[in-house]
Amino acid sequence: MPLALLAAVLPGPPVCAQAAPVVPRTVTIDERLAAAAALAVGDRVLLAPEAGGPGDTVTIAAITRRGADPSEVARSEYRVRLHLDHLQRLAGTGDRVGRFAVASAPGVAPESVAAAIDAAAFGFRAYPAAAVAIETSATFRVVNRFHRAIGIITIVASAIFLLCITLLKVDERRRDVGALRLLGLSRATVVRAVVLEAALVSLVGSAMGAGLGWAASALVNWHYQGVYATPLRFAIVTPGIVAFAVTLSLGLGLVSGWVAAQRLVRRAPLELVGR
Repeated sequence: MPLALLAAVLPGPPVCAQAAPVVPRTVTIDERLAAAAALAVGDRVLLAPEAGGPGDTVTIAAITRRGADPSEVARSEYRVRLHLDHLQRLAGTGDRVGRFAVASAPGVAPESVAAAIDAAAFGFRAYPAAAVAIETSATFRVVNRFHRAIGIITIVASAIFLLCITLLKVDERRRDVGALRLLGLSRATVVRAVVLEAALVSLVGSAMGAGLGWAASALVNWHYQGVYATPLRFAIVTPGIVAFAVTLSLGLGLVSGWVAAQRLVRRAPLELVGR
């Protein structure tokens, strides 16, 4: 199983004077290191546990992409993957290892495997992969709660603002509504017209907001994926998010339209026309 090792990469010609194998060992590096050091598949580099120290000349066999792991986004480490025996000989650690992964058989609960490993010997601790992911993403859970709080505050403020705008727009048309009422238009018709107009405005606003959100998320992902060299998506617009936004917008629009219409039809027609 390949392991990651932080190493100093020193470009230069192959070292022939050292007692190295005829065929250099192969390693893989991540794309961030390849871009930073201008390396490509087939290049030979000197791999050493310490910068400037003795090491082995190796050949880059492949360049790997980083996975979409939130716990690795903020890390500025470069990854080099070696064969296990090569890593042990280079680092001089013998049979010691910091951590390793064990795949459980299909149908076996990871918790039971971890408990069996813990009971086998002392000096190490086994964790299910889900528990490790939860522990390493604690910061992102805090950020998620912070964003949720901001979203709730924004929705409440937007609802109040929408209600105020609807009341002002409907109040500006009070003379027209008063004239229609004097001509025999019923209160129910006025309410339906105002609510329908508010619903249409909400749907149009939802469509524009979804388009703006998609464009903003694409811009955010393009920028930060380039900064951190990761395929992780930092902002997403899913069908569930769009459905929730449209439903919420339509509901707020209907409520604000109904409140504004009720405020309008409760006044006498002559009062609406200024008599």
